[in-house]
Amino acid sequence: MTHINVLDPGASPLDYYGYELRRHREAAGLTQRQLGEIINYTGSLIGQIETARKLPTPEFSERVDAALGTGGLLSRLMELVLRSQLPAWFQQTAELQARATEICCFEMNLVHGLLQARGYARAVLGVLNQTDLDDRTAVRLARQRIFEKSEPPVFWLIISEAVLYQEIGGPEAMREQLTHLLSFEGNPRANIQVLPFSAGAHAGLQGSFDIYRFPSDPTIVYTEGYGSGHPTANPDTVKDCSLRYDHLQAAALSLTDSAELIRRVMEERYGEQRDSDVGPVA
Repeated sequence: MTHINVLDPGASPLDYYGYELRRHREAAGLTQRQLGEIINYTGSLIGQIETARKLPTPEFSERVDAALGTGGLLSRLMELVLRSQLPAWFQQTAELQARATEICCFEMNLVHGLLQARGYARAVLGVLNQTDLDDRTAVRLARQRIFEKSEPPVFWLIISEAVLYQEIGGPEAMREQLTHLLSFEGNPRANIQVLPFSAGAHAGLQGSFDIYRFPSDPTIVYTEGYGSGHPTANPDTVKDCSLRYDHLQAAALSLTDSAELIRRVMEERYGEQRDSDVGPVA
């Protein structure tokens, strides 16, 4: 898609967004440069978004909606646009996460995507693939907007203690990530527990998994492989994983002790080195 005149609004949500942006801009009698001056973005960026070559952001959409008087149209389209940018195999799962009233997650190797900080998420997504990394990171972080709903889901996360020590993205990214986890301390709808090394053999040794619960639909268990996701409502699987999760919660540290461990690891392992800590050089 290289020229706005051949933009097909039915090709994808991103194309439709670009089509509507151009339509409203032209209706307001503004060039791309003029609109850019109003909303503090470049005319070049607006052109790229209008031709579906660049992903818009929620902030961009809000500014354009205000400048063009669209009634919030572009902001409403953002969720659809961002979800369409997820890997095809994950789009159904993102929808399940957005609809769930309770989400229970167990992670053995990394922080769950719904609680990843920017630097951490960027490092995770950048392994073996640096293409469009900024956009892919923005799309992942946008999924976290489910916590901004008027009634967000009740979220439980159990992470292996190893997750705290697996340095992803460097010390600065880990400090940011652990600080982000601690920001949920005291929030009754977002609960984080650490499964300590001392737990030994535990009910989650077969791997990470999520449980999504809904007001009326069947409970879903989600597991993930390389480039594939596996949601299932099989009653036996749901029953088995629900029991496993109960045992993992029983073996994990309390919410308070988990927060203390996260804080201690952050300070001791990823704390900034101060000049005063360095002895004189003879």
